[in-house]
Amino acid sequence: MRSDVVKKGATRCAHRSLFYANGFGPEDLKKPLVGICNSFNEIVPGHIHLREIAEAAKLGVAAAGGTPLEFPAIAVCDGIAMGHTGMKYSLASRELIADSVESMAMASGFDALVLIPNCDKVVPGMLMAAARLNIPSIIVSGGPMLPGRLNGRDISVSQSFEAAGKFAAGDMTESEMAELESKACPSCGSCAGLSPQTR
Repeated sequence: MRSDVVKKGATRCAHRSLFYANGFGPEDLKKPLVGICNSFNEIVPGHIHLREIAEAAKLGVAAAGGTPLEFPAIAVCDGIAMGHTGMKYSLASRELIADSVESMAMASGFDALVLIPNCDKVVPGMLMAAARLNIPSIIVSGGPMLPGRLNGRDISVSQSFEAAGKFAAGDMTESEMAELESKACPSCGSCAGLSPQTR
């Protein structure tokens, strides 16, 4: 196994000690080590629910005879980063994600990966890492946000961006804008900035 580099032989005594410190035992180290990269955070709506997916992935890996080891990846919300200096960091985050996933996989000797992303820069960042590493990998997306509903039609964050312009032009009142923004993004999941869903 690829992970033998961190768990087999006399020269890996200290390595095994460190795994044991995490609650793993000798039987766990006989199995393939499968990295579970979870980009959960409490900022990005597309990521707020990813802990549930990661827990299911870990159960699946364990049931299939592997040892799951979860680690994080950052995620920037393009929508929240838009219109201020944060815009400079969104695209750059894709490279940071790819580099960090690759770093963790190589440093930890993972045999395989389960990658759990969502949204614009995280999905390609993790795909880039998987391609570089060339080890068995699977992507489990967090899925799309449900469309909002206002005045009998589907809306999304796209209409929220448009509303700011309409308000500035005097074509929308402040209360109309407030109602739209409160209904545009009704659930977790990647927003319409990544997956258009209005009609």
